[in-house]
Amino acid sequence: MSNNKKKARNHKANEITKGIFTVLEKDPKKSFNYKQIAAKLGLDNTQDRNQLIKRLGQLKEKNRIQEEGRGNYMAMESTKKYQTGKVDLTGRGNAYVVIEGMDDDVFVQANKVNKAFHGDIVEVYIFPRRKGKKLEGEIANIVERKKTEFVGIVDIQKTFAFVRPTDFRMYTDFFVPKDGIKGANDGDKVIVRLDSWDSKDDSPTGTIIEVLGKPGEHNTEIHAILAEYGLPYDFPTEVERFADTLDTSIKEEEIAKRRDMRDVLTFTIDPKDAKDFDDALSFVVLENGNYEIGIHIADVSHYLVPDTILDDEAYERATSVYLVDRVVPMLPEVLSNNACSLRPNEEKYTFSAIFEMDKDANIKDQWFGRTAINSNERFAYEEAQHIIETKEGSIPKDISIREDAYTVQEDVVEATLEMDRMAKIMRSRRMQEGALSFDKVEVRFNLNEESEPVGVYFKESKDANKLVEEFMLLANRKVAEFIGKQKPKKTFVYRIHDDPNEDKLIALNSIVSRFGHKLDFKDKKSISASLNQLLSDVKGKKEQNLVDTLTIRSMSKAIYTTQNIGHYGLAFDYYTHFTSPIRRYPDVMVHRLLQHYLDGGASVKEEVYEQKCKHSSDMEYLASSAERDSIKYMQIKFMQDHQNQEFVGVISGVTEWGIYVEIIENKCEGMVRISDIKDDYYTFDEKEYAIVGEKTKKTYQLGDEVVVMVKNSDLIKRHLDFSLIGKHE
Repeated sequence: MSNNKKKARNHKANEITKGIFTVLEKDPKKSFNYKQIAAKLGLDNTQDRNQLIKRLGQLKEKNRIQEEGRGNYMAMESTKKYQTGKVDLTGRGNAYVVIEGMDDDVFVQANKVNKAFHGDIVEVYIFPRRKGKKLEGEIANIVERKKTEFVGIVDIQKTFAFVRPTDFRMYTDFFVPKDGIKGANDGDKVIVRLDSWDSKDDSPTGTIIEVLGKPGEHNTEIHAILAEYGLPYDFPTEVERFADTLDTSIKEEEIAKRRDMRDVLTFTIDPKDAKDFDDALSFVVLENGNYEIGIHIADVSHYLVPDTILDDEAYERATSVYLVDRVVPMLPEVLSNNACSLRPNEEKYTFSAIFEMDKDANIKDQWFGRTAINSNERFAYEEAQHIIETKEGSIPKDISIREDAYTVQEDVVEATLEMDRMAKIMRSRRMQEGALSFDKVEVRFNLNEESEPVGVYFKESKDANKLVEEFMLLANRKVAEFIGKQKPKKTFVYRIHDDPNEDKLIALNSIVSRFGHKLDFKDKKSISASLNQLLSDVKGKKEQNLVDTLTIRSMSKAIYTTQNIGHYGLAFDYYTHFTSPIRRYPDVMVHRLLQHYLDGGASVKEEVYEQKCKHSSDMEYLASSAERDSIKYMQIKFMQDHQNQEFVGVISGVTEWGIYVEIIENKCEGMVRISDIKDDYYTFDEKEYAIVGEKTKKTYQLGDEVVVMVKNSDLIKRHLDFSLIGKHE
C-alpha cells in the first residue's frame, strides 16, 4: 500500500474515533448502536461502517467507552471532556478555545468550529489527547455570543443581499432577505444584525440595521471602527435631553456644605487643544514653611445621579474613546465641556485630595472631601514647560494659547517651579522603589480641515506632563490607601497591575540581547531596575519603539477590581483612579464610595462592584483597541500619498508568512510578504526571529534595518503591504 493511501486510511480512522467520542459525549446518559452513530457521522458506505464497528470494539476493550446491553455504547464517566471557554479565531478559520485555569488552549479545526465566532463563550468537547500532540476539540455549544452586530460590505442581488464582514476572522457572510436590506445600496458599508443561523443553512440570516456610508470615506471608516467594537458615536436623544435639563448653576447653599477654596491660588495644565479640564492644582505656602497642595477633580458625581438614564449611559460606555480625529465622550457636552470642566475664572464644584507637604515632598497631613474652587489660570503643557525651562513667566506668542504673548503672575510661576521640583523628588522615589519608567513615543497626526493627515509628529512626555502626573499619582495612591487600610475591610475600586509573566520576560530578554541589552532576574527589584535600564538605554535608538512595545506586551494588563494586590508598574501597594471622572466611570465610583465612607457608611456589596469593575476593564480594552485601529487607519491614509518613496524601517515582527516593518520616521507599520521577496526562497526560523534564504543564507531578523516602499494600501481592511528593497547599509 502506498504511503498516501496509508495516511488517508489513518486519517479516516482518527476522524471516526473523534466522531464516536463526540456523539457519545453529546448525550452522555444515552446509549447508541453502531447504526445510530453511523447516521450521526454520515458514514454511508460499507467500508466506513466496518471501520466504525471495529473501532467501537477496540475502544470498549481499552475501557475508553462502555457497552450497555449488546451492541449499545455509552461514554465512560472519565471521558466526559466538556469545558467552557472563549473562542479565539484565526484568520484561517481555525480556532483556539481559551479555558480559564488550563495551561493549554484547545485547538479547533475550521470544520469543527460549528458556527462560533471570535470572542464567543462556548462549550468545547476535548478529544482524548494523543501523545506529543496538542490539545484538540470540537465546539459543541455556543453559550453566549460576544456580539450580534457586525460591520460589512453589502452585495445586493435581485431579491436578497449578502453582507461580507470586514473582520478577517469572520469566515462567513450574512444572508439578508429583501425586507432586511433597509435602503442600503450595493457596495455600502453597513452594520448587519445576526438574527438566526439554522443548522441546515450555510450562512446566518441577518438584517441591516445601519448604513455607515461608502467604504474608504473618512467618516464611514471612523464610524466603522467604533461599530466593530460595539462603541457608540453619539448620544441617544433622551440622554441628551435629560442632560440638558440638569441644573448646573453654582449655589451658595451647596458651597456652604463644602470646603470653600475659591480664594486659593489654583491653575490647570492640559494639552493646548483640550476641551475638558477635569483636574486642577492649588498651591499655598503655610506659616510653618510647609506647602498645602490641592489636587482638585471635577465633582461629576454631584450631577451624575445613580439610577438615571444619564448614569446608565455613562456606565455602559465606562470610558471616553480617543480616536485620531475626535473624542467620543463618556458624558454629554453639557457636563464634559461645561459644568464639570474646570475652566479659568469660573466657580466649580470639585472633589479634592489636599496634602500638607514639607519641602522634601514628605506628607505631613492629608484631607479628602468635596470642595468649591475658582481656577486662576489655564496653561497648556507647552506654556508650563516654558516656565520650567526659563524660570520666568513671559510666554512667547508662538506657544501661547491666548492670541498674543503674555506674562504669568509671579505667584503662579513660583508655584509651578516649586511643584516641578517636588514632582521630581516624588518621581525619583518611585523609581527607587521599583516603578517602571515608560515614556513610549505616541504617534500624532497634523490633520487638515477634511481630517486628512498632512503630517506626523511624536508626543513626548516632558517635565510639565510629569509634574501633573506625579500629583495625580499621589492623589490616586493616597485615596486608595486611605480606604484600603481601614478596619474592618471596606469594598473599594482599585486599579491593579500584576507582576509580569516570567516566561514573557525570558522571551523579551532573548530578543533584546540581540541589541546588546540584558535583564537581571535575581529578584523582583533587579527585574524592575534592569527593565528601567533597558528602557533608558534604547531611548533615541532605532530599536526604541520595538523594545518599548515588546516590554509593554510582556507586562500584565492593568485592570479594575475590588481585590487589591497593588500596582507593579507604579510600585504602589495601593492604587485607584480618582482623577478623571469626566472620562472614566471607575473614577465616578471611587468618588461615590469615598464620600459614602467619609459619611460613615457601611461597606457596600463586593460582588456588585466587582461586576462593575469587570465591565469597566472590558470597555477600556475595547476603547484602546478602537484607538489603535484609528491610528492604523490614519497611518495607512498618510502612506497612500507616499507610494513611490523609499523608507528606512525596523523589522518589528517575523512570521511564517512575512516580516512586519515599522518605518523609523513616522512609526507606520506594514508587511512584506515572504512570497514577494524574489531573490531567494525564504523560510521562517522561529528561534532566531528571522527568515532565512535557502540558497544565499541571507537573513532578515527582528530589529534589522531595511529599506521598503509602499506596495499596497487598503484603507477598508486597514492593511499596508510593503515591497522590500533590501537591508539598510
